[in-house]
Amino acid sequence: MKRMVKPQHEARAKIIKAMAHPSRLFIIEELNKKERCVGELTEMIGADASTVSKHLSVLKNAGLVFDEKRGNSIFYSLRCPCIMDFLGCLEDVLSANAKEHANILKCCKK
Repeated sequence: MKRMVKPQHEARAKIIKAMAHPSRLFIIEELNKKERCVGELTEMIGADASTVSKHLSVLKNAGLVFDEKRGNSIFYSLRCPCIMDFLGCLEDVLSANAKEHANILKCCKK
């Protein structure tokens, strides 16, 4: 059987995998608000700087963020703010799932 996975699907999966961590999703949301340095994100997340740097590296390698060195600090920005549209769509899925589960529970309680 011929494999139907196309390079674009693999590229998309790489981006989605890079986002697949709660801290990375938090970083994306924060960078959507404004650029941040590792120290700021470390404080906000409550993790050590090396962990936050690793998360930023994963996001950067996937093309989701870029960095700019200024003096002794590196500032990170969201490369494509439109990724927030995708996250908004995920919220719609979560909401639809919650409504469906609520309806199921209503039936069970009768």
